[in-house]
Amino acid sequence: MFENYRVFETEIAGRPFKVETGKMAGLANGAVLVRYGETVVLCTATMSAKPREGIDYFPLSVDYEEKLYAVGRIPGSFLRREGRASEKATLASRLVDRPLRPLFPKDMRNDVAVVMTIMSVDPDCAPDITGLIGSSIAIAISDIPWNGPVAGVSVGLVDGEIVINPTHEQNQHNDLQLTVVSSSKKVVMIEAGANEVDNDTMFNAIVAGDKVNREIVEFINSIVAEIGKPKMPFESQEVPHDLFEAIKDMAVEKVRVAMDTDDKLVRDAALLPIYDEVHAAFDEQYADNTGIIDECLYKLQKYVVRRWLLDDGKRVDGRGINEIRPLASEVGILPRTHGSGMFTRGQTQVLTTATLGMMDMAQLLDGLDDQTEKRYMHHYNMPSYSVGETRPSRGPGRREIGHGALAERALLPVIPSTEEFPYVIRLVSEILSSNGSTSQGSVCGSTLALMDAGVPIKAPVAGISCGLITEGDRWMTMVDIQGVEDFFGDMDFKVAGTHKGITAIQMDLKIDGLTYDIIREALDKCEKARFYILDEVMLKAIPEPRKELSKYVPKMESITIDTEKIADVIGKGGAVIKKIIAECGVAVDVEEDGHVYVSGTDLEGVRRAIGIIKTIVTDPEVGSMYYGKVTKVLPIGAKVEIAPGKEGLVHISKLDDHRVAKTEDVVSVGDIIPVKVIKISDKGIDLSRKDAIAAIKAAKSAGSAE
Repeated sequence: MFENYRVFETEIAGRPFKVETGKMAGLANGAVLVRYGETVVLCTATMSAKPREGIDYFPLSVDYEEKLYAVGRIPGSFLRREGRASEKATLASRLVDRPLRPLFPKDMRNDVAVVMTIMSVDPDCAPDITGLIGSSIAIAISDIPWNGPVAGVSVGLVDGEIVINPTHEQNQHNDLQLTVVSSSKKVVMIEAGANEVDNDTMFNAIVAGDKVNREIVEFINSIVAEIGKPKMPFESQEVPHDLFEAIKDMAVEKVRVAMDTDDKLVRDAALLPIYDEVHAAFDEQYADNTGIIDECLYKLQKYVVRRWLLDDGKRVDGRGINEIRPLASEVGILPRTHGSGMFTRGQTQVLTTATLGMMDMAQLLDGLDDQTEKRYMHHYNMPSYSVGETRPSRGPGRREIGHGALAERALLPVIPSTEEFPYVIRLVSEILSSNGSTSQGSVCGSTLALMDAGVPIKAPVAGISCGLITEGDRWMTMVDIQGVEDFFGDMDFKVAGTHKGITAIQMDLKIDGLTYDIIREALDKCEKARFYILDEVMLKAIPEPRKELSKYVPKMESITIDTEKIADVIGKGGAVIKKIIAECGVAVDVEEDGHVYVSGTDLEGVRRAIGIIKTIVTDPEVGSMYYGKVTKVLPIGAKVEIAPGKEGLVHISKLDDHRVAKTEDVVSVGDIIPVKVIKISDKGIDLSRKDAIAAIKAAKSAGSAE
């Protein structure tokens, strides 16, 4: 039945990699079932027969579809089926989109859809890498015009050694999560999260990944040689050369004058009459497609910017090639937030807020890996006013999710552990003004907000971008690109990190790849700029995290208990924990691993709850101090509960430092009093309020003396 069924096999990082064709999804232009270990991904590529009308871009969609049956789970939603793409699926789609897109013809307007369906997941064989390679094969063997193939691998740094496609176990002690995608000659895409990795190590890891990729590309080319289809012709949507030259002759000098400013608003305003003048001259001739005139004007602006950079070493705003725009940092802007920081670079401005919450506020996840919750979150919002437009807000799109994840990844290595800082952390970056590299601006603003909130981060993080212009063998890089240099340039190479090393990289490319020389120069330029931003701007605004949290932050403390004692803390039907919550006015979160987090608005209540829990899980010892609740008043003294189920007697002689005639003269039922354990016997626990008060006074006196 399957006459065209073929199987191709190789090895990647010592694990079998198998490609099956001719059996599934036969109506797609190209389709492969890829098996890497026990990870299985169906990758398809389809293209519309005709170009889409009325657009000036290439309409490519890349979808990464997670199926929870791939890991033997039923979705947790009410409908018990997969819903909209998770954040991780969106990020995987972007990861695959970025290296594929630059290799399609820029003048093609036919819709192309690439779909990766994740059908089985082996924790040792990443499904996103598998899907990336599978997508490359599906397009390469199809009749869709494309200048591929490409291949990608993950590169780790495990115990100081560079590892290709690290296993699940290796990832538990991995200092680098780097994805490198390459063609047969160049590096096409780089994305990384790193635990402060230095430039040399990062560069060596990129080179190691690139070398493996070239071997995989050879394998893909062998498949294409056997079963690849001839590429179909398409209707080119390139602007007419004669029209472009005519508009260039008419308007190039005016465009140069209009664009020669450091103010985006001034530039846009100066271009408007030029657009009107050109349309007046050419609309009648191109009445059926006046949009092509706008394309020519866009191309003319690109021509001006690129010629300035390549021929004159001149930037649109007059800066030097390695000069950063004016910078400013502020903290403590919003009085009721837990922390806030604003970072301004030229006309790019980001305000980030930090909010701290209890551990039960962690985000629950329902994905294909073993991560079930996320304690640190970074959200990125870019409203239309930030670019001077009037579009209504429709919630975060792929771009917002991607930029938020990049900033989150950049800061994750410096976030303190739950043992050091038992809070859930949410950062929200509001883009107030956008003129280039807002994602790296949000990294800087977020560092300021964390430090303002008093989060004890391990080191401050800054981010910057490096651009690129190429022409044949000529190329040049420039640091801190603004909007027009991003639009009309060939690369946006974003690097974030500390003084010690890199924490995140994301490279967006519009050409067919980068040489090692370009990569090395971009890394070095970004490092120098990063240090300048940290030392000259950010650390002058706030040199270290604040010593105290905001008064609006919930007070929180944590302890770790034996997992066998969890049931004692919770109690039958939750009776014990409910009692602690009610008496102390706190919230209590008990984790399966024995971590207990207690929070509340009153620090004394939090500490009393912690004390009660400690008493429940440990046996009282002579000399131990507690705050207990009086449960019964007797002629001989008072019964005091120091923890649910643990009660002792304060004899009337131990109620105060003077003779007490009646117990009721000192305490009443329901009072919370300090007590000290003075004796433990078969008869019970003997407590003393008198000794506890004396110990407290002595401690206060010692503190005053110091």
